[in-house]
Amino acid sequence: MADRSMTEREQRVTPLELFFDLVFVYALTQVTQLMANDLTWVGVGHGLLVLAALWWAWTGYAWLTNILEPEEGVVRAGVFGAMIAMLVAAIAVPSAFGADAILFGTAFLLVRLLNLGLDAVAGRHDPGLRRALVRFAPPAALAPLVILLAGFFDGPAQVGLWIVALVILYAGALIGRGAGWRVEPAHFAERHGLIVIIALGESIVSIGVGSRGESLTPAVVTAAVLGMVVLCALWWTYFDVISVLSQRQLSEATGAARARLARDYYTYLHLPMITGIVLFALGLRITIDQVGEPLATTPAVALCGGLSLYFLTHVALRLRLVHFIRRSTPDRPGWIGPGRLATGIDRHARAHPRCSGGAGARCPRARRGAVLGTHRLGRSALPGAPQRGPTGATLALGNLPGTTRGPRCRRGSCRRPCGRAAA
Repeated sequence: MADRSMTEREQRVTPLELFFDLVFVYALTQVTQLMANDLTWVGVGHGLLVLAALWWAWTGYAWLTNILEPEEGVVRAGVFGAMIAMLVAAIAVPSAFGADAILFGTAFLLVRLLNLGLDAVAGRHDPGLRRALVRFAPPAALAPLVILLAGFFDGPAQVGLWIVALVILYAGALIGRGAGWRVEPAHFAERHGLIVIIALGESIVSIGVGSRGESLTPAVVTAAVLGMVVLCALWWTYFDVISVLSQRQLSEATGAARARLARDYYTYLHLPMITGIVLFALGLRITIDQVGEPLATTPAVALCGGLSLYFLTHVALRLRLVHFIRRSTPDRPGWIGPGRLATGIDRHARAHPRCSGGAGARCPRARRGAVLGTHRLGRSALPGAPQRGPTGATLALGNLPGTTRGPRCRRGSCRRPCGRAAA
């Protein structure tokens, strides 16, 4: 266990991985350009489909370099080849549903095939990983072929084939329930944290692009500053809590359970968060470009809806983490909902029997203590975050200690502190 922990602490993102991510930065910028060129619901839909495909391509290499040293000769050459193919795909993004559809499909297919080939290298001496790759490879190879096929169509048929391809891609990772996959938590969490920074950086680029053709009036400068303030808040909400707790919980999990948590928490649930950042970048770009004018419906929805999607994803991340802890550990962190209020009232009543009936039931301080205590318990509890219980005792994950000490009631027959054990 000590050796494994040391390995996890020492493995960090390499310069080659950061170099690879630079191509993804450009791809994100091109997705924003695709949607900006066609500010309609159809154009935004096309951009989201392309973003989903590019995200899956990036996550494939995030999993690869998590289990394989990227600086080895063969692996390094393969990653360089994938970078070139990804660059060609990124160049073709603005016309991925038009004149460059076949070019995009071909480049995307090469990116995925190189990924599968390098996965096979990683599985040479790992029978469990080889079995996982055998299950994973068919849908992973079929979906890019469907995207390439979509390039020969247009209109609804093309969009339909794209949707089928993405369903195949994302459903393929569910096969095997994570068996055989290995995850190094520190590296995996750091890699995804860096891609969040990259997405936020793309929003900063959008601020510059939006103000490029405008004179720097006070309105433009104010809009740019406010946009940057929002981006700082997005960074803060992710790196101040979510990234730390998720890495810790991923480190405590093992085997297939760790792989499933990494798949759901990072591969699946980080996509809507990145999507929200890209949509916000689109809306911010149009806002600064048209400062002083009313926003059209599409960029307005992108601006506000992108932020909503980002924060809704944070809620989903918390729920997934709580669900994992409840399923895999004896801890019982609290769900978000009114059930917490009822539980708090019930536990307070059982912990303070002198304040729960007779003259004590009329004690306003006792009743107020119950309400305030359940309010504290009702706050969305994050794993490991201490909270204050009804009597001020420190709680972890919303679990009451075995004994509690109640408030000193000065009315009715309840005139001394309670010291009863909680039922």
